[in-house]
Amino acid sequence: MLAIIGCIAASNCSRIPENDDPVLGIWVKTEVSNEETAKDESASISEEWIFNDVFLGRYHRYSDSDIVYYTDFRWEVIDEVYTISYSEDSLSEIQVSLNDDALELDYGDVIATRK
Repeated sequence: MLAIIGCIAASNCSRIPENDDPVLGIWVKTEVSNEETAKDESASISEEWIFNDVFLGRYHRYSDSDIVYYTDFRWEVIDEVYTISYSEDSLSEIQVSLNDDALELDYGDVIATRK
């Protein structure tokens, strides 16, 4: 009987807490480039951040529908400020705040909206 109680107690202590942070999901930013392409059309440049529940994520940059760059990132939240640290040294760490359905830099510029 004690062995059964011990197994139940051990299994209850080993559960991973559920992360239900409001930043979880896909965030996007799309811009139309003023540079003309070979087809005399404007190119669409978009960025995408995918936040998952284990404080990791994936960043993609697209030109039209083609991926031109991607990397992983870690994220953390302290006092409602999200810090995104990219695994590539070429991208600097950024800090953003969640405002409704937008991720904003500290001076108010929107870097992404919820997809």
